[in-house]
Amino acid sequence: MCEFDPAPAAVLPGGIGISKLTVYDVEAPDGLVGGTPHVHLACSEGYYVIAGAGAVQTLNAKGYTETPLRAGTVVWFDPGTIHRLVNDGGLQILTLMSNSGLPEAGDAVLTLPPEHLTDRETYLRATALTGEGEARTPSAMARRDLALEGYAVLRERYEAEGPVALDEFYAAAIRIVRPQLADWRKRWEQGARRLADETGAALDALEAGTAPHLQSAVLHELPTPTEYGRHGMCGRLDIYDTQA
Repeated sequence: MCEFDPAPAAVLPGGIGISKLTVYDVEAPDGLVGGTPHVHLACSEGYYVIAGAGAVQTLNAKGYTETPLRAGTVVWFDPGTIHRLVNDGGLQILTLMSNSGLPEAGDAVLTLPPEHLTDRETYLRATALTGEGEARTPSAMARRDLALEGYAVLRERYEAEGPVALDEFYAAAIRIVRPQLADWRKRWEQGARRLADETGAALDALEAGTAPHLQSAVLHELPTPTEYGRHGMCGRLDIYDTQA
């Protein structure tokens, strides 16, 4: 039987991360309003739409789809799904991210044109934001528009070639994130993996007719976001980071 070990730090149920997302309301060169297309390599992500309307465009090995978003809609997608949010007006979303919010801690690669994906340093130069607060908005929109150039090419290539059209982008994304993997693993071990192990220990204890974890139960609270209004890929984020 496993020994149950109470959690040493607050982690949201399932080891998820949450943020309130106010999707960008600046028009892109293609005439649509919204965020930056990008992909996560290790994490799934979900949306609960709080208000407004729009859509999420997704592209993966299964093809391209566009899913309408309205208040109350819940959607989620697996790692490897390139996604872009389109804002038709007032779109606000509660984002649910696996692995303690790892997507906002680095598990995201933008669909830049290939010349900006040759190595990590080149990618970071192309995606860096300048200024503080509202002064960051122009560089965030320039970054978005650059990613839209690469995204358009990926969509065109997929139409012509099928799933193999994504292989080069995926390979470049892996090269870019590899230096971060040790930190990602630590966040996963301290979050989702630890909670899963603790659930297993609790089930072992219950099968044995004991429940020591019930005696250590506490209420956890995050009364306010850890950070307000961060310029994210898709919009402005109010972030709740239990590992801050």
